[in-house]
Amino acid sequence: MIKFNFDFKLLFKQIFVGLGLLLILILELNSIEIQPAFAAVDLSRQPATEVTVSLSNESGELKFFPDHFQFEAGKPYKLILKNPSPGKHYFTAKDFADMSWTQKVESGKLEVKGAIHDLELKPGGEATWVFVPIRTGTYSLRCSIPGHTEAGMKGEIIITENS
Repeated sequence: MIKFNFDFKLLFKQIFVGLGLLLILILELNSIEIQPAFAAVDLSRQPATEVTVSLSNESGELKFFPDHFQFEAGKPYKLILKNPSPGKHYFTAKDFADMSWTQKVESGKLEVKGAIHDLELKPGGEATWVFVPIRTGTYSLRCSIPGHTEAGMKGEIIITENS
């Protein structure tokens, strides 16, 4: 028969001290208030800042008016796109669109929900894009019709930190 020399009092004392330390740690962690990066907000109910952009002009100049945009991350925007020119144009900003949450795109009696990469506006067309930029950065804007970007129909979109 094998005898073990085991001190149950010492074992009980170590378990009791360990459980006490664990309890203190749990109570301390519960007292720490953790702030989320973004407060829980229903972005679809926040008022959107309106920004209007013309894709070309009545004389057909190959430019965006304006061609530089600055948006704050986490704020909703309503981009009103107009094409007063005699030809169709695209508002193409794939990387920007990938870094934004799109609530909707509206044109006439059509409403599109979900991710988009570019919008085509026919002569005299209008569309509204409601979105929230998510990630900061600088993104390119262009008209993807062959030759239009090279002719100057391009721009820049900057997303900054929410102030």
